[in-house]
Amino acid sequence: MGLWQINTDTLAGSRFVVSPLAETISALKSLERGRPEHPGERAWLDAHLPAYCARQAADPVAARLVPAALGGSWNADFITPTPTGDGAPTFEEELAPVRATTPERARADLSVSLGGRPLPELLDRDDLAQRAADVLDWVWHRTVLPDWPRRRRIIEADIVARTGQLSQGGWAAALSGLRPGMRWLGGSRLQINAHDYPPKQLAGVRLLFVPVTQRTGWVSWDDDAKRYAVVYPCSGALADAGRAQVPDSLGRLLGPARASVLILLSSPKSTTQLVALTGQGLGSVGRHLKVLLDAGLAGRRRAGRSVLYFRTDVGDVLVGAQRGG
Repeated sequence: MGLWQINTDTLAGSRFVVSPLAETISALKSLERGRPEHPGERAWLDAHLPAYCARQAADPVAARLVPAALGGSWNADFITPTPTGDGAPTFEEELAPVRATTPERARADLSVSLGGRPLPELLDRDDLAQRAADVLDWVWHRTVLPDWPRRRRIIEADIVARTGQLSQGGWAAALSGLRPGMRWLGGSRLQINAHDYPPKQLAGVRLLFVPVTQRTGWVSWDDDAKRYAVVYPCSGALADAGRAQVPDSLGRLLGPARASVLILLSSPKSTTQLVALTGQGLGSVGRHLKVLLDAGLAGRRRAGRSVLYFRTDVGDVLVGAQRGG
Protein backbone atom coordinates (compact mmCIF):
# COMPACT_ATOMS: atom_id res chain seq x y z
CA MET A 1 0.00 0.00 0.00
CA GLY A 2 1.06 3.63 -0.45
CA LEU A 3 2.41 4.74 2.92
CA TRP A 4 3.75 8.10 4.04
CA GLN A 5 5.79 8.21 7.25
CA ILE A 6 5.22 11.74 8.56
CA ASN A 7 7.29 13.15 11.38
CA THR A 8 5.81 15.37 14.07
CA ASP A 9 7.15 18.68 12.74
CA THR A 10 5.80 18.01 9.23
CA LEU A 11 2.38 17.06 10.57
CA ALA A 12 2.23 20.09 12.87
CA GLY A 13 3.05 22.39 9.95
CA SER A 14 0.61 20.86 7.47
CA ARG A 15 -2.18 23.01 6.02
CA PHE A 16 -5.53 22.80 4.29
CA VAL A 17 -5.47 25.03 1.19
CA VAL A 18 -7.77 26.21 -1.62
CA SER A 19 -6.51 25.56 -5.15
CA PRO A 20 -8.41 26.86 -8.22
CA LEU A 21 -6.25 24.63 -10.44
CA ALA A 22 -7.02 21.48 -8.41
CA GLU A 23 -10.73 22.30 -8.66
CA THR A 24 -10.33 22.69 -12.43
CA ILE A 25 -8.44 19.41 -12.79
CA SER A 26 -11.17 17.63 -10.84
CA ALA A 27 -13.79 19.23 -13.12
CA LEU A 28 -11.82 18.04 -16.15
CA LYS A 29 -11.77 14.52 -14.76
CA SER A 30 -15.55 14.65 -14.34
CA LEU A 31 -16.07 15.96 -17.88
CA GLU A 32 -13.79 13.28 -19.27
CA ARG A 33 -15.65 10.59 -17.31
CA GLY A 34 -18.91 11.94 -18.72
CA ARG A 35 -21.26 10.55 -16.10
CA PRO A 36 -22.31 11.98 -12.72
CA GLU A 37 -20.85 10.52 -9.55
CA HIS A 38 -23.72 11.91 -7.46
CA PRO A 39 -27.12 13.48 -8.25
CA GLY A 40 -25.93 17.05 -7.73
CA GLU A 41 -23.36 16.69 -10.51
CA ARG A 42 -25.91 15.81 -13.19
CA ALA A 43 -27.11 19.36 -13.84
CA TRP A 44 -23.54 20.65 -14.13
CA LEU A 45 -22.62 17.91 -16.60
CA ASP A 46 -25.79 18.47 -18.61
CA ALA A 47 -24.86 22.14 -18.91
CA HIS A 48 -21.21 21.71 -19.91
CA LEU A 49 -20.56 18.24 -21.30
CA PRO A 50 -21.83 18.92 -24.85
CA ALA A 51 -19.53 21.94 -25.25
CA TYR A 52 -16.58 19.99 -23.82
CA CYS A 53 -17.16 17.08 -26.19
CA ALA A 54 -17.36 19.51 -29.12
CA ARG A 55 -14.13 21.19 -28.05
CA GLN A 56 -12.27 17.91 -27.80
CA ALA A 57 -13.68 16.64 -31.10
CA ALA A 58 -12.22 19.73 -32.77
CA ASP A 59 -8.77 19.06 -31.21
CA PRO A 60 -7.75 15.40 -31.75
CA VAL A 61 -4.47 15.89 -29.90
CA ALA A 62 -6.21 17.17 -26.77
CA ALA A 63 -8.85 14.46 -27.09
CA ARG A 64 -6.10 11.82 -26.91
CA LEU A 65 -3.93 13.70 -24.41
CA VAL A 66 -6.42 14.18 -21.56
CA PRO A 67 -7.37 10.51 -21.05
CA ALA A 68 -3.72 9.51 -21.46
CA ALA A 69 -2.64 12.03 -18.80
CA LEU A 70 -5.50 11.60 -16.32
CA GLY A 71 -7.18 8.30 -17.08
CA GLY A 72 -4.67 5.78 -15.73
CA SER A 73 -3.66 4.71 -12.25
CA TRP A 74 -1.21 7.63 -12.10
CA ASN A 75 -1.65 11.19 -13.38
CA ALA A 76 0.99 12.72 -15.61
CA ASP A 77 2.82 14.86 -13.06
CA PHE A 78 3.15 17.96 -15.24
CA ILE A 79 -0.63 18.36 -15.54
CA THR A 80 -1.21 18.08 -11.75
CA PRO A 81 1.50 20.28 -10.20
CA THR A 82 1.69 20.34 -6.42
CA PRO A 83 0.25 23.57 -4.94
CA THR A 84 2.71 25.89 -3.25
CA GLY A 85 0.57 26.55 -0.19
CA ASP A 86 1.66 30.20 -0.29
CA GLY A 87 -0.99 32.89 -0.07
CA ALA A 88 -4.03 32.69 -2.33
CA PRO A 89 -2.72 32.08 -5.86
CA THR A 90 -4.92 32.78 -8.86
CA PHE A 91 -5.77 30.13 -11.42
CA GLU A 92 -3.38 31.74 -13.90
CA GLU A 93 -0.54 31.67 -11.38
CA GLU A 94 -1.14 27.98 -10.67
CA LEU A 95 -1.41 27.17 -14.39
CA ALA A 96 1.92 28.83 -15.25
CA PRO A 97 4.07 25.80 -14.25
CA VAL A 98 1.97 23.58 -16.54
CA ARG A 99 2.62 25.87 -19.50
CA ALA A 100 6.31 26.09 -18.59
CA THR A 101 6.86 22.32 -18.65
CA THR A 102 9.63 21.30 -21.06
CA PRO A 103 8.71 19.00 -23.95
CA GLU A 104 11.09 16.34 -22.60
CA ARG A 105 9.49 16.28 -19.17
CA ALA A 106 5.94 16.32 -20.56
CA ARG A 107 6.68 13.29 -22.74
CA ALA A 108 8.37 11.47 -19.85
CA ASP A 109 5.49 12.16 -17.43
CA LEU A 110 2.96 11.06 -20.03
CA SER A 111 4.86 7.82 -20.61
CA VAL A 112 4.65 7.09 -16.86
CA SER A 113 0.89 7.71 -16.84
CA LEU A 114 0.62 5.26 -19.77
CA GLY A 115 2.33 2.57 -17.72
CA GLY A 116 5.73 2.96 -19.37
CA ARG A 117 4.41 2.31 -22.87
CA PRO A 118 5.77 4.36 -25.77
CA LEU A 119 3.74 7.42 -26.63
CA PRO A 120 1.26 7.09 -29.48
CA GLU A 121 2.50 8.85 -32.60
CA LEU A 122 -0.13 11.58 -32.21
CA LEU A 123 1.25 12.46 -28.76
CA ASP A 124 4.96 12.28 -29.57
CA ARG A 125 5.26 16.03 -29.98
CA ASP A 126 6.68 19.14 -28.30
CA ASP A 127 3.48 21.04 -27.48
CA LEU A 128 1.91 18.62 -24.98
CA ALA A 129 2.17 21.06 -22.07
CA GLN A 130 0.64 23.90 -24.05
CA ARG A 131 -2.20 21.68 -25.25
CA ALA A 132 -2.91 20.51 -21.68
CA ALA A 133 -2.82 24.08 -20.35
CA ASP A 134 -5.23 25.21 -23.06
CA VAL A 135 -7.74 22.50 -22.05
CA LEU A 136 -7.44 23.43 -18.38
CA ASP A 137 -7.86 27.12 -19.22
CA TRP A 138 -11.04 26.31 -21.19
CA VAL A 139 -12.47 24.19 -18.35
CA TRP A 140 -11.72 26.91 -15.80
CA HIS A 141 -13.26 29.79 -17.73
CA ARG A 142 -16.24 27.89 -19.16
CA THR A 143 -17.28 25.52 -16.37
CA VAL A 144 -15.66 26.46 -13.03
CA LEU A 145 -15.17 30.24 -12.87
CA PRO A 146 -18.89 31.11 -13.30
CA ASP A 147 -19.63 29.05 -10.19
CA TRP A 148 -16.36 29.65 -8.34
CA PRO A 149 -17.74 31.78 -5.46
CA ARG A 150 -20.13 28.99 -4.45
CA ARG A 151 -17.53 26.26 -4.98
CA ARG A 152 -15.06 28.20 -2.87
CA ARG A 153 -17.59 28.54 -0.05
CA ILE A 154 -18.16 24.78 -0.09
CA ILE A 155 -14.41 24.13 -0.06
CA GLU A 156 -13.82 26.58 2.77
CA ALA A 157 -16.69 25.04 4.74
CA ASP A 158 -15.03 21.64 4.43
CA ILE A 159 -11.76 23.09 5.71
CA VAL A 160 -13.56 24.53 8.73
CA ALA A 161 -15.18 21.15 9.44
CA ARG A 162 -11.89 19.25 9.05
CA THR A 163 -10.17 21.71 11.37
CA GLY A 164 -12.92 21.10 13.92
CA GLN A 165 -12.45 17.35 13.62
CA LEU A 166 -8.72 17.83 14.09
CA SER A 167 -9.19 19.82 17.29
CA GLN A 168 -11.62 17.26 18.70
CA GLY A 169 -10.24 13.90 17.56
CA GLY A 170 -6.72 14.57 16.31
CA TRP A 171 -5.29 13.55 12.95
CA ALA A 172 -6.99 10.15 13.02
CA ALA A 173 -10.40 11.87 12.97
CA ALA A 174 -9.43 14.51 10.41
CA LEU A 175 -7.65 12.29 7.87
CA SER A 176 -9.20 8.83 8.04
CA GLY A 177 -11.57 8.41 5.12
CA LEU A 178 -10.41 11.67 3.55
CA ARG A 179 -10.36 9.80 0.23
CA PRO A 180 -10.90 6.12 -0.72
CA GLY A 181 -8.12 3.90 0.62
CA MET A 182 -6.73 6.60 2.91
CA ARG A 183 -6.55 6.26 6.69
CA TRP A 184 -4.41 7.26 9.63
CA LEU A 185 -2.62 4.17 10.94
CA GLY A 186 -1.03 5.76 14.00
CA GLY A 187 2.65 5.93 14.73
CA SER A 188 3.03 8.81 12.25
CA ARG A 189 1.90 6.55 9.39
CA LEU A 190 -0.60 7.74 6.79
CA GLN A 191 -1.92 5.25 4.26
CA ILE A 192 -2.65 7.36 1.18
CA ASN A 193 -4.01 4.64 -1.11
CA ALA A 194 -4.10 0.89 -1.65
CA HIS A 195 -1.45 0.84 -4.39
CA ASP A 196 1.77 -1.10 -3.89
CA TYR A 197 4.14 1.86 -3.81
CA PRO A 198 7.33 2.10 -1.73
CA PRO A 199 6.88 4.01 1.57
CA LYS A 200 8.00 7.64 1.57
CA GLN A 201 9.57 9.48 4.49
CA LEU A 202 8.12 12.97 4.87
CA ALA A 203 10.54 14.98 6.96
CA GLY A 204 11.34 18.65 6.43
CA VAL A 205 8.62 19.01 3.78
CA ARG A 206 5.43 21.05 3.42
CA LEU A 207 2.33 18.82 3.56
CA LEU A 208 -0.88 20.20 2.04
CA PHE A 209 -4.46 18.93 2.02
CA VAL A 210 -6.54 20.26 -0.89
CA PRO A 211 -10.35 19.79 -1.03
CA VAL A 212 -12.24 19.79 -4.34
CA THR A 213 -15.99 19.64 -4.92
CA GLN A 214 -16.04 16.71 -7.36
CA ARG A 215 -15.76 13.17 -6.04
CA THR A 216 -12.23 12.59 -7.16
CA GLY A 217 -8.76 12.91 -5.67
CA TRP A 218 -5.07 12.24 -6.12
CA VAL A 219 -1.70 12.77 -4.48
CA SER A 220 1.24 14.70 -5.85
CA TRP A 221 4.64 15.87 -4.73
CA ASP A 222 7.55 18.01 -5.78
CA ASP A 223 10.71 16.60 -4.22
CA ASP A 224 12.84 19.55 -5.35
CA ALA A 225 10.54 22.04 -3.61
CA LYS A 226 9.85 19.62 -0.73
CA ARG A 227 6.06 19.84 -1.11
CA TYR A 228 3.51 17.02 -0.85
CA ALA A 229 -0.23 17.30 -1.42
CA VAL A 230 -3.34 15.16 -0.95
CA VAL A 231 -6.30 16.27 -3.09
CA TYR A 232 -9.58 14.90 -1.74
CA PRO A 233 -13.35 15.27 -2.31
CA CYS A 234 -14.84 17.65 0.22
CA SER A 235 -17.94 16.75 2.20
CA GLY A 236 -20.18 19.45 0.69
CA ALA A 237 -20.20 18.42 -2.97
CA LEU A 238 -22.18 20.25 -5.68
CA ALA A 239 -25.21 18.47 -4.37
CA ASP A 240 -28.39 20.50 -4.63
CA ALA A 241 -30.16 17.20 -5.18
CA GLY A 242 -28.25 15.66 -2.29
CA ARG A 243 -29.69 17.96 0.34
CA ALA A 244 -32.03 16.50 2.89
CA GLN A 245 -35.66 17.18 1.95
CA VAL A 246 -37.65 19.52 4.18
CA PRO A 247 -41.04 18.05 5.21
CA ASP A 248 -43.88 20.31 4.05
CA SER A 249 -45.33 20.51 7.55
CA LEU A 250 -41.98 21.61 9.01
CA GLY A 251 -41.62 24.21 6.28
CA ARG A 252 -45.05 25.62 7.13
CA LEU A 253 -44.23 25.67 10.83
CA LEU A 254 -40.80 27.33 10.69
CA GLY A 255 -40.64 28.71 7.17
CA PRO A 256 -38.84 26.79 4.39
CA ALA A 257 -35.51 28.59 4.76
CA ARG A 258 -35.29 28.16 8.55
CA ALA A 259 -36.51 24.57 8.32
CA SER A 260 -33.75 23.74 5.78
CA VAL A 261 -31.14 25.01 8.27
CA LEU A 262 -32.60 22.83 11.03
CA ILE A 263 -32.60 19.78 8.74
CA LEU A 264 -28.93 20.33 7.88
CA LEU A 265 -27.97 20.48 11.57
CA SER A 266 -28.34 16.70 11.87
CA SER A 267 -24.53 16.87 11.99
CA PRO A 268 -22.53 19.84 13.38
CA LYS A 269 -21.92 22.60 10.84
CA SER A 270 -20.42 26.07 10.81
CA THR A 271 -22.21 29.12 9.46
CA THR A 272 -19.88 28.99 6.45
CA GLN A 273 -21.01 25.45 5.67
CA LEU A 274 -24.67 26.38 6.09
CA VAL A 275 -24.28 29.34 3.73
CA ALA A 276 -22.65 27.10 1.13
CA LEU A 277 -25.21 24.30 1.44
CA THR A 278 -28.37 26.43 1.59
CA GLY A 279 -27.41 29.21 -0.83
CA GLN A 280 -28.74 31.73 1.72
CA GLY A 281 -26.80 34.82 2.75
CA LEU A 282 -24.70 34.91 5.90
CA GLY A 283 -27.09 37.36 7.58
CA SER A 284 -30.13 35.16 6.86
CA VAL A 285 -28.42 32.03 8.17
CA GLY A 286 -27.36 33.93 11.30
CA ARG A 287 -30.92 35.07 11.97
CA HIS A 288 -32.28 31.55 11.50
CA LEU A 289 -29.66 30.14 13.86
CA LYS A 290 -30.55 32.72 16.54
CA VAL A 291 -34.22 31.76 16.39
CA LEU A 292 -33.39 28.04 16.53
CA LEU A 293 -31.01 28.61 19.46
CA ASP A 294 -33.59 30.68 21.36
CA ALA A 295 -36.22 27.97 20.79
CA GLY A 296 -33.91 25.24 22.08
CA LEU A 297 -33.97 23.45 18.72
CA ALA A 298 -30.26 24.01 18.09
CA GLY A 299 -27.12 24.28 20.19
CA ARG A 300 -23.57 25.40 19.53
CA ARG A 301 -20.06 24.57 20.61
CA ARG A 302 -16.61 25.88 19.83
CA ALA A 303 -14.22 23.72 17.79
CA GLY A 304 -10.82 25.39 17.66
CA ARG A 305 -11.34 28.83 16.09
CA SER A 306 -14.76 28.01 14.65
CA VAL A 307 -18.25 27.62 16.13
CA LEU A 308 -20.28 24.58 15.12
CA TYR A 309 -24.08 24.43 15.37
CA PHE A 310 -26.02 21.20 15.91
CA ARG A 311 -29.59 20.00 16.38
CA THR A 312 -30.61 19.37 20.00
CA ASP A 313 -32.69 16.44 21.22
CA VAL A 314 -35.73 18.73 21.09
CA GLY A 315 -34.90 19.59 17.50
CA ASP A 316 -34.52 15.92 16.63
CA VAL A 317 -37.95 15.17 18.13
CA LEU A 318 -39.55 17.99 16.14
CA VAL A 319 -37.97 16.91 12.86
CA GLY A 320 -38.86 13.29 13.49
CA ALA A 321 -42.46 14.15 14.32
CA GLN A 322 -42.88 16.26 11.16
CA ARG A 323 -41.37 13.53 8.99
CA GLY A 324 -43.67 11.00 10.57
CA GLY A 325 -46.69 13.21 10.05
